[in-house]
Amino acid sequence: MGPRAALRTKRQPARATAAEAAGLRWLRVEGGPPVPVVHSASEGTLVIDEIPHGEPDLQAAVTFGRRLAALHLTGAPAFGSPPPGGPREATIGMASMINEPAPEWPSWFASQRIEPYARQAGIDVTEVCARIESLAGPAEPPARLHGDLWSGNVLWGADGQVWLIDPAAHGGHRESDLAMLRLFGCPFLDHVLGAYREVAPLADGWEARVALHQLFPLLVHAVLFGGGYRAQAAAAAKSALRGSS
Repeated sequence: MGPRAALRTKRQPARATAAEAAGLRWLRVEGGPPVPVVHSASEGTLVIDEIPHGEPDLQAAVTFGRRLAALHLTGAPAFGSPPPGGPREATIGMASMINEPAPEWPSWFASQRIEPYARQAGIDVTEVCARIESLAGPAEPPARLHGDLWSGNVLWGADGQVWLIDPAAHGGHRESDLAMLRLFGCPFLDHVLGAYREVAPLADGWEARVALHQLFPLLVHAVLFGGGYRAQAAAAAKSALRGSS
């Protein structure tokens, strides 16, 4: 037997623990990116594997792109569906996030991922929501999303693999995960996306829809931190509208 893996203990609100544990278990799929094993989750305490950190690597980035595509293609029961056993009232970072299943992406994204946070942040997204059907691009089936895929939750492991941590997992549009990777920067992103598209090609016009998909995380940041994120969210809303023209 090899050495026992080190463990990481996180203490957080109970619903955040339940959501993260369910998400990590749901994201563990054949051919997908590795995720830490959940050893226990109860009463606000989560115990998972500790993943030793490494350095970004080109080959690891290519493998990550392929594995992320495999994860997304595993699918979800509906847009907004929580992981099995996960709470309806989940979290993304320190913000609340409702996972309410819906059959179609555009109206769900507008009502559940844009409007609630825009109201809290005081940002006008009326036109984006009114035009969401035309902005959304071709219809796709629900993907199995990490849901909070910024660079801090993409861990380059000492084992040469790219691990996913701290998810806000739910059923959604796969372009949302990819847009968040771009939003806060990801090493070797072009290689990640290139490898991803070899496995799961993206619909025409996906680059023009990046701002639309980035609107959700930017609104969450505007609610949590205010400041420059409000301006970034407002700019993303305008860019999303330009991208459809």
